[in-house]
Amino acid sequence: MFNKGDKVSVLDEAINGVVVSVKGKEITIETADGFMMTYFVNELLKINNSSNLMDSMKRINVSDFVKQKEIPKPRSFVKEPKEKRESPVPEFDLHIEKLVPNKRGMSNYDILTLQSETAKRHVEFAIRNRIPKIVFIHGVGEGILKSELDFLLGRYENIAFQDANYQKYGLGATEVYIKQKKS
Repeated sequence: MFNKGDKVSVLDEAINGVVVSVKGKEITIETADGFMMTYFVNELLKINNSSNLMDSMKRINVSDFVKQKEIPKPRSFVKEPKEKRESPVPEFDLHIEKLVPNKRGMSNYDILTLQSETAKRHVEFAIRNRIPKIVFIHGVGEGILKSELDFLLGRYENIAFQDANYQKYGLGATEVYIKQKKS
C-alpha cells in the first residue's frame, strides 16, 4: 500500500512526511521538519498530489477509517468490594506548629502538655462518638511525644494502638483502635 517516496500524513497528529522505508507493517517517514519517525500502516494516510479533493475522496475507503476509529472495548478489571460504608480515618497532627500560631515563650513542658491534652481530647471525642479508628501524627524526633502518647493510650481499657501505616506516614504516626462496647 505504501511505497518509498509516498507523501503521507499521520492520523490524529499534525505531522506530514515522506516514506523513507517500509518494513512489514512499520513505515519510517521523514517529517517536513527533517525528523525520522516510525508508524504502523494504520496510523498513516497517503496524500495524493491531486488538487481535486473529490478524486482523493473516491480513493479513500471509509470502512477502513471506521474500523480504525472504533472505540476499543474497555478493559475489564476486578473491582475490590469496599467494606460497608468505609469512611476516611480522622488524622490529628500533634506538631506544635499545627496547634498554636506561635510557640514563642512556651517551655518544652508546656508544649508536651498541650500536645498530650489535645490527644486526650481527640481520644475521648472518638470514644463518645463511636469512631472506630483515629491516627495521631507525632513525628519522629526524639520520641518523647510518642512515649507520652503511648502512656496516655495505655491507660484506656477499650483502646489498642500501634504504629500507623509506614508507607503513608513513615515512622511518625500512631494508629488508635477504639473497641466499641455493645449498647
